[in-house]
Amino acid sequence: MTVSLQDPDVRRRRCGASPAGAAARLLAVLVATACLSGCYVLQAARGQMNLMAKRQPISEIIADPATSAALRARLQYVSEARDFASRELALPDNDSYRSYADIGRPYVVWNVFATDEFSVEPRRWCFPIAGCVVYRGYFSEEAAQRYAQRLSRRGADVTVEGVAAYSTLGHFRDPLLSTMMSWSDARLAGTLFHELAHQVLYVPGDSAFNEAFATVVEEVGLERWLGSNGRAHEFADWQVQRRRHAEFIDLLLETRERLAALYRLDLPPEEMRRRKQREFGRMKFEYVRLKERWNGYSGYDRWFDRALNNAHLVSAATYYACLPGFRAKLAALGGDLPRFYEEVRELSKSADARRALCAVSDEMS
Repeated sequence: MTVSLQDPDVRRRRCGASPAGAAARLLAVLVATACLSGCYVLQAARGQMNLMAKRQPISEIIADPATSAALRARLQYVSEARDFASRELALPDNDSYRSYADIGRPYVVWNVFATDEFSVEPRRWCFPIAGCVVYRGYFSEEAAQRYAQRLSRRGADVTVEGVAAYSTLGHFRDPLLSTMMSWSDARLAGTLFHELAHQVLYVPGDSAFNEAFATVVEEVGLERWLGSNGRAHEFADWQVQRRRHAEFIDLLLETRERLAALYRLDLPPEEMRRRKQREFGRMKFEYVRLKERWNGYSGYDRWFDRALNNAHLVSAATYYACLPGFRAKLAALGGDLPRFYEEVRELSKSADARRALCAVSDEMS
């Protein structure tokens, strides 16, 4: 995902900071625009500065005798994957993900997603740098929950989701975060490729396009990375998990389509609510059937074990709705990533071309 520079609590704090270099220049821009949004952006910038202050070069941590063997091994793995990303995937060769930050919490930010009660279309928020996005993120879970509660009291469908990693699109030297260290090797490398892809191409205001592009780069990058290391069992496991995840996403998107059709009907609110809940019940039932086909795999149980609403479907539509078009484009180019980046960058200039790419179906790809 991409960071949206936001501010949870700035009205209760005095404005002021003294960072240096590129960070100071960015902060100066944010200060100039912050009052337009009640200083919301400024606090997010300060949160970003705090995060950057925790960075340590990975090479120094690896060389430090005090570093645990487990952490050293993980950081060595990341360093190799990072070099592979630039050398073999034509991803930016810069200082991003060449440092490490232990932030002492389970997530780096918490995103708030929201829709109207009878709509699957996400609400959008617009910020400097990130443009308009379908979430509003906070460096504080408490602040995210407070904002979500305000939206809920106004009748919106809302969810708060923790995020373990994000990209600042190359504006900062993004570090590897402690929030990512419990992941599998495959997920860790894949996320690295995904976030670096955002530095290759990012269209302000088009989250679905941006995330699908980065996800395809993640997929092909991870396939090549694991293949180059001869880790066939990991690659096979990843393929199984990828197929499960694709089926999970398909279930969410099918539910979203049925709900969208429902919300177009002219029904009384109470009847609409009843049918809405029936659709979410149907989705949970279909998940049980999926688990049977997966031989009881329960990796998504926590996701379903809560009261679900429209907002929970936002991420599925944002990250995966445009995937078939990007996959077809890369396949047509014979997997040539530099040409893929060039052609997608060119068509990204046209809103009509972006919509056409996102309209490609799985059957066509």
